Amino acid sequence: MSSVAPDVHSLRTPDPLPARFAAVRAATLALLDGLDAEDLAAQSMPDASPGKWHLAHTTWFFEVMVLQAHAGQAPLRPEWLPLFNSYYDALGARHPRPQRGLLTRPSLAQVLEYRAQVEARVLALLDRAGDSAGTAAREAIELGIQHEQQHQELLVTDLKHLLAQNPLRPAWRAAPPDAGASAHGPLPPGWLRRTEDGPALIGATDEGFAYDNERPCHRVWLRPFELADRPVNCGEFLHFIESGGYDDPRWWLSDGWDAAQHGGWRAPLYWERQDGGAWQRFTVHGMRALDEAAPVSHISYYEADAYARFAGARLPAEAEWETLARRHRFESMAQSAAAEPPCEPAAPVAAAFGGRVWEWTASAYAAYPGFRPFAGAAGEYNGKFMSGQMVLRGSSCATPAGHSRSTYRNFFPPAARWQFSGLRLARDLE
Repeated sequence: MSSVAPDVHSLRTPDPLPARFAAVRAATLALLDGLDAEDLAAQSMPDASPGKWHLAHTTWFFEVMVLQAHAGQAPLRPEWLPLFNSYYDALGARHPRPQRGLLTRPSLAQVLEYRAQVEARVLALLDRAGDSAGTAAREAIELGIQHEQQHQELLVTDLKHLLAQNPLRPAWRAAPPDAGASAHGPLPPGWLRRTEDGPALIGATDEGFAYDNERPCHRVWLRPFELADRPVNCGEFLHFIESGGYDDPRWWLSDGWDAAQHGGWRAPLYWERQDGGAWQRFTVHGMRALDEAAPVSHISYYEADAYARFAGARLPAEAEWETLARRHRFESMAQSAAAEPPCEPAAPVAAAFGGRVWEWTASAYAAYPGFRPFAGAAGEYNGKFMSGQMVLRGSSCATPAGHSRSTYRNFFPPAARWQFSGLRLARDLE
């Protein structure tokens, strides 16, 4: 029997953080397949950002929030910092958001080199520190990973909006073989019920990663209600259109009616019908026939709310949504049948939450009781936007695998339409 003591370092479980960091960074670059430098430089509207900016900003996040804040490393190009700071006022000057498309310099090649250099520095930091890396540094890297996954989804939605402005209606990627209309037409929804009149627990616990706006876990009081077992589909929303829904102010909130009139809304974003023909919609695969069984997407909160009223229902409160998502099946994109992004929403599995479209709720975006923002500059990540926004729940076909959970609180202004946003109906139970 050997008397040699085992090497404790060889027995240590490998640190998963470097591999996760490298995988997420590689996934961002994989999205660029099918795009050219020109596609990545332009900005289609103030709310969207150029693809090149997303590539640089996510790198800026790791350089400033990790390497500079927790390793004392000087930035590689200090003059670039204001260009790629998004909204962190505590971290200095920022280039105006509506003018990000004017940043022809640095070039795409320089941005990609910047990404590679910062990645190497982060991996070197983890390699030197191993599992003993400071808790704050590891938490900042984890936040950076989650942050980059958010920007992967934004890159998809922003690039789709950009390509839609081109009269050629160009495709980003070729459609997969099964990307045609669903074999079955719209099916009536079933209903999932909570019959109790009493407290429910919502919000993230202290286990695992969650954004600060998902905590603390707390109790709310819910009356009996039911939710549809799937999101509203395109065929159902088409009935709203054909019934004059966009012309009837009784279904609309006042601000929503004004937004629809001012914006000339006649259908969800990307829907088109020429010369009275069949409806089509622009997708990342180019123009496609409308799939009536697929979830309706690219609608604003105002349109979602108007449709719910038209259907004799309402939008769910976010606590209602989360309560039934926990009770039934919550799907991340990895668990659903969706393809890797960029892709389009597929017909949903009944009684499943998530994986197809984000779902507008009736809840204004506000702090949970006892909310505490992240420490330091990261405290600007969520809390400063708790005004004038509405909560969406679930995830979409563009959400990276592993980035969704039942407690996730997405939020956008009520008129936003360029995200993969849809709705699920709710009703009170007497």
